[in-house]
Amino acid sequence: MELIQDVSRPPLVSVKGIPLIKYFAECIERLKDLQVWPDDVLISTYPKSGTTWVSEILDMIYQGGDQEKCQRGPIYTRVPFLEFKAPGILSGMETLKQIPAPRLIKTHLPLLLLPQALLDRKVKIIYMARNAKDVAVSYFNFYKMAKVHPDPGAWEDFLEKFMTGQVCYGSWYQHVQEWWELRKRQPVLYLFYEDMKKNPKREIQKITEFVGRPLPEDIIDRIVQQTSFKKMQENPMTNYTTAPTEVMDHSISPFMRKGITGDWKNTFTVAQNERFDADYEKKMADSDLHFHTDL
Repeated sequence: MELIQDVSRPPLVSVKGIPLIKYFAECIERLKDLQVWPDDVLISTYPKSGTTWVSEILDMIYQGGDQEKCQRGPIYTRVPFLEFKAPGILSGMETLKQIPAPRLIKTHLPLLLLPQALLDRKVKIIYMARNAKDVAVSYFNFYKMAKVHPDPGAWEDFLEKFMTGQVCYGSWYQHVQEWWELRKRQPVLYLFYEDMKKNPKREIQKITEFVGRPLPEDIIDRIVQQTSFKKMQENPMTNYTTAPTEVMDHSISPFMRKGITGDWKNTFTVAQNERFDADYEKKMADSDLHFHTDL
């Protein structure tokens, strides 16, 4: 669909204190009208934490490992992005209305902005968390190529904003901790990006059990193979090269850039790392969440 206006670099808009992409902020109110179905599954992450990876894994599970069926459309049409909105493109809510049950739905929203109906209906939620340092670096590069974000400026400026929650979707610290606590009250499978990198087969088996779709070992092996970073990076149905260049400019940075653990070391200075660690300890002092920043 043709974009009807320039989407480039609008400032973030605060919704209940959470900074959001301007277009996403415009549709939050409409999410209250979300019709939740009992077999919906919600995929939740803070941005740049393996959302597309989990989405493709789940779609492959739901398609019984049939790779051809997973080529039926780009990932954002197969797993609608709940709060997505951009000029001239179908919104997440509009896409959601076009897909049959059982539906997979993706969100980055913090709990404060999540439609209450999803919690009231106790839909199954798969949450993927990734260590803060790799998220910060990946998010910086994503800001540069996804023009619906404001200009990220220099890395040191972006890192400050990340640490103080002044980036889209707000604080990483709050996000990972509140969803971690949610698992005590709701059916949440909380996964770690680093665990998925280390042992994808084990983590995929956890997902199949959680959604009640057990698969033979050979099918799980196929899903592991087909959802490797390299395969997904080359797959136009997962690498977002089908998105309009007005929204995502892959000449600046590919959407699927490296997908590794520990890449932060190539960007953080020693001083930035020390400052980040001190700040991290304060913000995570009361949490029993632990992340690996290296494998």
